[in-house]
Amino acid sequence: MKFGLRLRGGLLATLIMFGAPVIAPVGAVFVSSSALAQTVQSISVEGNRRVEVETIRSYFKPGPGGRLDQGAIDDGLKALIETGLFQDVRINRGGGGQIVVSVVENPVIGRIAFEGNKKIKDEQLTTEVQSKARGTFSRAMVQSDTLRIAEIYRRSGRYDVRVTPEVIEQPNNRVDLIFTIEEGAKTGVKSIEFIGNVAFSSYRLRDVIKTRESNLLSFLASGDIYDPDRVEADRDLIRRFYLKNGFADVQVVAALTEYDPEKKGFNVTFKIEEGSQYRVGAIDFRSSIPNFDPSSMRAYSRVNVGSLYNVESVEKSVEEMQIEASRRGYAFAVVRPGGDRNFEAHTVSVVFNIDEGPRIYIERINLRGNTRTRDYVIRREFDISEGDAYNRALVDRAERRLKNLDYFKSVKITTEPGSSSDRVILIVDMEEKSTGDFSISGGYSTTDGALAEVSISERNLLGRGLFAKASVTYGQYARGYSLSFVEPYLLDYRVALGLDLYQRQQLSNSYISYGTKTLGFSPRLGFSLREDLALQLRYSIYQQEITLPNYLANCNNVAGSAAFNPSPAYAAANGISLVSTNGLGCYSDGEASLPVRKELANGKTLTSALGYTLTYNTLDNNKNPTDGLLIDFRQDFAGVGGDVSYMKSVIDAKYYTPLVSDIVGLVRLQSGMLNKMGSDLRMLDHFQMGSNLVRGFAPNGIGPRDLNPFGTQDALGGTKYWGASLELQMPFWFLPKEVGLKGAVYADAGGLYDYQGPTSWAFNGVSGTNEVNAPGCIPSSINPSSAGTCTGLVYDDSKVVRSSVGVGLIWQSPFGPLRFDYAVPLSKGKYDRTQEFRFGGGTTF
Repeated sequence: MKFGLRLRGGLLATLIMFGAPVIAPVGAVFVSSSALAQTVQSISVEGNRRVEVETIRSYFKPGPGGRLDQGAIDDGLKALIETGLFQDVRINRGGGGQIVVSVVENPVIGRIAFEGNKKIKDEQLTTEVQSKARGTFSRAMVQSDTLRIAEIYRRSGRYDVRVTPEVIEQPNNRVDLIFTIEEGAKTGVKSIEFIGNVAFSSYRLRDVIKTRESNLLSFLASGDIYDPDRVEADRDLIRRFYLKNGFADVQVVAALTEYDPEKKGFNVTFKIEEGSQYRVGAIDFRSSIPNFDPSSMRAYSRVNVGSLYNVESVEKSVEEMQIEASRRGYAFAVVRPGGDRNFEAHTVSVVFNIDEGPRIYIERINLRGNTRTRDYVIRREFDISEGDAYNRALVDRAERRLKNLDYFKSVKITTEPGSSSDRVILIVDMEEKSTGDFSISGGYSTTDGALAEVSISERNLLGRGLFAKASVTYGQYARGYSLSFVEPYLLDYRVALGLDLYQRQQLSNSYISYGTKTLGFSPRLGFSLREDLALQLRYSIYQQEITLPNYLANCNNVAGSAAFNPSPAYAAANGISLVSTNGLGCYSDGEASLPVRKELANGKTLTSALGYTLTYNTLDNNKNPTDGLLIDFRQDFAGVGGDVSYMKSVIDAKYYTPLVSDIVGLVRLQSGMLNKMGSDLRMLDHFQMGSNLVRGFAPNGIGPRDLNPFGTQDALGGTKYWGASLELQMPFWFLPKEVGLKGAVYADAGGLYDYQGPTSWAFNGVSGTNEVNAPGCIPSSINPSSAGTCTGLVYDDSKVVRSSVGVGLIWQSPFGPLRFDYAVPLSKGKYDRTQEFRFGGGTTF
C-alpha cells in the first residue's frame, strides 16, 4: 500500500520534472561590486533541518583579511548545489555585513520499489540504481537511474522498455520512489548481412560471429538478442578470421545496425574490405642483443614458407620465442615481428626482430572484481609474479588462461605506472559469472534406447577452482551413476588430478543376449605439454560381472555330472535329445554362447590397469570443427593385480579441411590391438564393433560370431580392428544458418577379427568333461580350420573387409547435437548383422 499523493503524468511531465537542469534559483541575491570591499561579519543559515549550520557555512571561504568577495560567494553557492542535498539555495544580503543563506532541503527517500518487472529481479535493479533508501532524493539522480534501468533492459534485448519514475510524498519531508516498468518484448536480430566478402561466403562468416538471427527456436538461446557490445566484438572476430587466413590488409569498415519497426527487430550489416590473400615468402631472424644467436629461435617458429600468412601463428611464434629467450636469461628480450609485403607476388616476408627491451619490473599484481574466486586461483595462472621482469608475452598468456577457465564473463589485464619509472603495476579486471550447472538430459539412440540423466556440477567449487560433478543415468538399456572431482593444480603444480567413481549397468537387448554390471574407480593425472598437446596418465580398477536370464543359462549345472554345455554333435552321438526331457535340453529354448556362460560361471572379475592418453588437437572449433587435426592415442596395461592381464592400444585420427562452397571434408582413421599378457583373454576384454566402425551395421554387428544354430549367436569381438572413413559435410544453403542443419555423404570401410577368447568348456583340467574331447565332436569347418581338431565353440572369424556408403543429417540443435544416418553395406561377412538406419542425440533442459 502506498500513502500520500502520487504525482502522475505522461512522458512530458516526466521530462519537465526530471529533465530540467538544477541551477541557482532566479531569486538568489548576488552581492554588488561595492560589497567587495566590505567585511562579512557573519553568515546566517535559514531553512535547514538535517544539515548542520556549520556544514553549510564551511562552503563559504573568506579570503585574506576575512573578506568574502563575490567570487567566494559564487563558489559557495555552486558547491552547495552540487552536494545534491538541496532543492533550492538562495543567498541574500542582511544588515551589518551579514549574509543569509536560505536553503530548501531535498526529501529523504523512504523506500524504493519497482513495479512491472518480471524478467529482471528487484535485487539486481536495486544494486544498479544510485538512489538508495534513506538517502537524499535528487531529481538528477532519478533521471540517471531511469536511463540506467532502461539500459539494463536493452542489454537483455528489450528495446521497447519504458521506465516511468513516480514519487509518493510522505510526512516529515520524506518520499517513496517508485519505478514503473513496461518491459516490452525481446528485440531480436532479424537479419545479418555481409558486404564486400568474396573469399568467404556469408554462410561461412555467420559461423565466425556470435550474433545469430532470430528463428523459431530462439527462445532456447540468447545469441539472437541484439547487443551492441556483441556486434562490436563480432567485428574483431571477423577481422581475426581473415587475418588467420592470409588476408593481411583486411578491414571490417563498419557494423551498421538499423531498427526495422515492421519486423520489430534489428538488421545488422558488416562491411568488409578483404584485400589480397598473402602467403609467407621468406622467414628471417635478427637480433641486436650481443651473443644472442637469432637462428636458434627458428625451432620455435610456427610460420612456414609457402603457407598462408597467419597472424595467429605469428603471434604464437612471438610468444614462444620471447618465453624461450627469458628461459635463457634474457629476461627483457622483446620479439617484434615485421612483415614486408610483395603486392605483385602476394607474399609476406616475415622478420622476427629480437631486441633488448626496457628494464621494467612488476611492482604489484592487483586483482579487481573477483568477489568469489580466491586470489590464489587467479595468481597461479601467471608464470610471473611481483618483482619479476615484465614480459608481455607471459602477461598475454595469463590473460588467455584466465579466459579459458570459464569462471569470468570478461578478463582484461592492463598496466599502470609504478612507484618509479622502472616499475609497473598489473591490473587484472574481471567480471565473474555463474559456474554451477544443473541439468536434466534426455536422449534416444538406436543402440541405447531412451535415456535420461540428471546431473549437477560446479566448475569453481568454493571459489577454489575445483570441479565436481554428480550424475545419475536411467534408461531403457543403460543405468548407473558417476561422481567426478578434479583438482586442476595438484600441489601447486600445473597438473590436474581427477577422481572418478562410477557404476554402470548394461541390460540385454536385441544386440547382446547378456547384461553387464561394472563398478569402478579411476584416478588420473593430466598434463598440458603444449597448447595443442596433452598427456593423461590414469589408473583404473573395476569389478565386472555378466548377468543372464535364466532361460539362457539353464544348462550350466547338470545333476550328477560335471558342469558343461554339450554341443549338438555331442548330444547326437550320445543319444541326448535337444528337447528338454532329462535336464540336458540346453538348446530347446536358446542358449548364450560358451564364452558368455564361462564368464557367468567365473563370477565377478577384477581388472586393475595402468594407462595413458596422448592427445594432439589443432581443431578450430571443438564442437563444430571445419579445419584441423585431432589425434588420440591410448594404451592400457591390465595385470597390476586383479584377475586379468592384457595390453590394449587404440589410435583415432580425424582430419578436417575446408573445401569449396562451405563444404568440409573429413578423413578418419582408427585402429586397435589387444595383446595377451599372461592370463587368457576374456571375451569382455575384446573389441566390439559395429556402426561405431562401419555405418550400416548393427551394434556388435561385425567380426567373430558364435555359429551355434540353437543359441543366441552372440558377437565374440576381436583383438584387432581398423577403420577408414571419408565424409563430406555440406550446409543446406536454402535454409537459414541459425537452423543448424547440414548434410553429409560418406563412405566407410573396416574390419574386426582375430578372436582369442575361450573356445572350450574345461573344468579343473578334467579332459573327459569338456567339449573339446567329447565323443562325436566334429572338426570346426570355419575357424580354426585345422582338420581333425575339435572345438566346443564354432565361430566365424573371416577377415572380410566391411564397407558401406550413406548419407546423414546433422543438426546442431538447441536440444543438443542430433544425427541421423542411412547407410547401405556394400560388402559384409556372411554372418554380419546390418542396420541401415541409425539415430542418436540428446538434450539438456
